Amino acid sequence: MTSAHLGVYSDWIDHAAAPAARSGSLPAPETVQQAVQAMVATAGAVNYPEDVRVERRWTADGLAGEEISYDVGFGPRTHAYVLKPANADGPLPGVVAMHGHDGFKYYGKEKIADTDIEPVEAVQAARAELYEGRAFANDLARRGYVVIVPDVFLWGSRRFDLPVGDDVAAYNAAAGPHEHVVEKYCTMLGTTMAAVVAREDLIALTYLRNREDTTDQSASIGLSGGGCRSALLRATSSELTAAVVVGMMGTYNSLLDKNVVTHTWMLMPRMLPTTIDWPDVAACQAPAPLLVQYDRQDELFPLAGAEAAHERIAAHYAGTNTYTGQFFDGPHKFDGAMQDAAFSWLDDVIVQ
Repeated sequence: MTSAHLGVYSDWIDHAAAPAARSGSLPAPETVQQAVQAMVATAGAVNYPEDVRVERRWTADGLAGEEISYDVGFGPRTHAYVLKPANADGPLPGVVAMHGHDGFKYYGKEKIADTDIEPVEAVQAARAELYEGRAFANDLARRGYVVIVPDVFLWGSRRFDLPVGDDVAAYNAAAGPHEHVVEKYCTMLGTTMAAVVAREDLIALTYLRNREDTTDQSASIGLSGGGCRSALLRATSSELTAAVVVGMMGTYNSLLDKNVVTHTWMLMPRMLPTTIDWPDVAACQAPAPLLVQYDRQDELFPLAGAEAAHERIAAHYAGTNTYTGQFFDGPHKFDGAMQDAAFSWLDDVIVQ
């Protein structure tokens, strides 16, 4: 096969060791857990967030909201939204709702969560394309969850100060190639972008689980880069009850034709052994409940690779009924029908 992007170097795929290694037998779940956790540990210890502040509170559309901020040890303070039903009486299960990559780093949490302030036009446009216009974190909170929506390394309050001012489109354009620079710094500093992001999501989960208004039940959910984050959090936390990965699943080998260039460094942690495929990462805490949603016409993940990933995850979950793979028609998205299906699945596996 000639790779669309490698061209005259297409035979490099057969020459290299990693593609064949990933095609072998399933790695033991404990091996995958240890590898991912060791990689994430290179980003630093996971502690309770430092200097937590409540920046403001609001009530809107039946929800009580907070904007909190905290220190993760370096860089600008992380800002996050916390949403729950305004009439909540007693603790509720918690959910970490994760914004995606989207080629859109100027904003993070705002892309999937509403406050009492109308979202800016650029955010509304992104939601219309990916989420059928919905702020899915709010819809999830209304079902009886405490939902935290944190910015993460490189996005929103955690973005770099690039020399483009407040021009959202210019920032997003500049942030694309800048991600390669960040990964180079990660290499020099002994870590990976995936590790830094996963550490920050673990910190957010730690905060959520220690709130007085949450139970010991918790879940993660996200589309695309958010789905990547959800899979990494699932792999690194045994305390997470359930995880939802949307639009971020395929085998690594299926990306080798032309899809490597379209993906974030988060999906390609170079510290993972070559015997570990991406579906192994998502499945390594089996039989913990896992939902993966696939888009059949997803331009980022070839269908054959998505189907192979589904089969590989199902093999990890053999003998259980706690993995669900759902296929939907359409391009890369987390639309209303997918959201409703994911939320119903969460309602079934989370103890309310």
